[in-house]
Amino acid sequence: MDVIKERMCAEVDGEMVVFLIGMRINKPWKIHKWLPVAIAMPKMLRELGQHPELGLLGAHTWFSRTVVVLQYWRSIEDLQAYAKNRDSAHLPAWAAFNRAVGKSGDVGIWHETYRFRAGDYETIYANMPLFGLAKATKSVPATGRRESAAGRMSRT
Repeated sequence: MDVIKERMCAEVDGEMVVFLIGMRINKPWKIHKWLPVAIAMPKMLRELGQHPELGLLGAHTWFSRTVVVLQYWRSIEDLQAYAKNRDSAHLPAWAAFNRAVGKSGDVGIWHETYRFRAGDYETIYANMPLFGLAKATKSVPATGRRESAAGRMSRT
């Protein structure tokens, strides 16, 4: 990835959804419990990457005891449609988690969903390759009204 030395920010027209999802390995020695959960998300991300019409615009993943996947979706409707789609990888993974882990406490899962409109967000990237919202949508120079956080939050 090439580093962009210019200060950049994201520009989004219309509504967007930021979806944070992850898992926490509560009992590391129970590999048979957490490994299937860990493998399920890359499968879903591959599926979504192969079908952009489903609405996922981009994603970043961080691995540790708590795995975090930051996702950008075109709309809340697209996200919910994917989650409920019986032909997608999500529902079988969710059912397998409930069967194998359930309320045992061996593996934790979580997600947070944020919907916002144009102008209801602020981003800045300096000395970074394309990343985050700017990679998922549109990257523009942080010049003019975009030079300050307050300017990036307001739409004219």
